[in-house]
Amino acid sequence: MIKVDLITGYLGAGKTTFLKKYAKYFIERGKKVGILENDYGAVNVDMLLLNELRGDKCELEMVAGACDDDCHKRRFKTKLISMGMSGYDRVIIEPSGVFDVDEFFDSLREEPLEHWYEIGNVIAIVDSKTEDNLSDYSQYFLASQVAKAGAIVLSKTRFLKEDEINNKKEMIKRIAINAGVQKKLTPFIMGKNWDDFTTDDWDRLANCSYRGNDLVKKHTVGNSGYSSVYFLDNTNVKVNLTEKIKTLFADDSFGNVFRIKGFFEENNQWHQVNATKEEVLISDIPVGQEVMIVIGEGLNEDKIRNYMDTTNV
Repeated sequence: MIKVDLITGYLGAGKTTFLKKYAKYFIERGKKVGILENDYGAVNVDMLLLNELRGDKCELEMVAGACDDDCHKRRFKTKLISMGMSGYDRVIIEPSGVFDVDEFFDSLREEPLEHWYEIGNVIAIVDSKTEDNLSDYSQYFLASQVAKAGAIVLSKTRFLKEDEINNKKEMIKRIAINAGVQKKLTPFIMGKNWDDFTTDDWDRLANCSYRGNDLVKKHTVGNSGYSSVYFLDNTNVKVNLTEKIKTLFADDSFGNVFRIKGFFEENNQWHQVNATKEEVLISDIPVGQEVMIVIGEGLNEDKIRNYMDTTNV
């Protein structure tokens, strides 16, 4: 049977960065890996960020959202059926940050997937800068991701002290309980900077399995209030882009913006944009696509479009 792993994490937690390292662990051991990007939106930016993994031992697939929950589940199952016939040793799924983890377990219990796949690991990536003041929806989806994780990996811990890391671990447990997790969280929580992971650390993560914690069902992705605003022409968007991004995060009248990501081309060079409330990262990338995506909760789409599409700030 094919082992299938789920890498979960809230918006901007660093799932894609972690997944690249995690997939390389298996590729370097001669495993043929299939990566399934199961995105909430209609355009999958993270696929381009994983392009360097493509090769004889790794292929990338995607399921795009932009449809209702039932449609998305059908697409997800259909893609897993086709991947089950592709000779992979390991399939790694990276869903959206607002993915309901129960969808993963439910799908793999259905025919014919239950005969082809064996659930391997569920690993939840949690941003160490996450605070207690998440909305009810956000707490629920974060709790759903950590509830069944065999391991929780904190991201962005490079400059945190040990007591700060321990406080974040307790906060995660507190959010899970408040959101309705029925049992005490039992996965190991990795607070170490993942650039410093040893082979033993990766071995442990590669065999962390998953947990059977139940979560009181409160919300679905479809009624969560999350949405995305897409810009497929960045001609005006990229003008004063850093200032625009900082304003979107700071001004509540645009809605509660969680993440801004995408690409733009300038002077024959592609640039990647990856922004959260804490930092705006713009870096060179070999290949891109003209797209910028604003993701959040209760977004004022008209106001965001009018602001981003202007050349004045």
